[in-house]
Amino acid sequence: QVQLVESGGGLVQAGGSLRLSCAASGTIFSINGMGWYRQAPGKQRRELVADITSGGSTIYADSAKGRFTISRDNAKNTVYLQMNSLKSEDTAVYYCYADLVSRNYRVFRNWGQGTQVTVSE
Repeated sequence: QVQLVESGGGLVQAGGSLRLSCAASGTIFSINGMGWYRQAPGKQRRELVADITSGGSTIYADSAKGRFTISRDNAKNTVYLQMNSLKSEDTAVYYCYADLVSRNYRVFRNWGQGTQVTVSE
């Protein structure tokens, strides 16, 4: 079994910064992409914030470009999201994910439990 444990969420003033972390633990063969989605209050769907491949290639939502930076430590099976210049519209529950590769090369997406980020004006 694999668990993704997130940390780093909280309450911050607009313009401030937070760093989210998500560590995968358990029986892991390898991990392809890792990243973050978020679900804002009142929204039914999660939206992609950022993704990073095992080789370090990244993609960002337009709302995150220039303000957020995704990184990962493959040795620690951990993905990070550095969020700067936070805005009230960044308020959401942030979920990390990891695309786990099994020994027979099947890929499964595992999710973290979510961490709340609240940005006050």
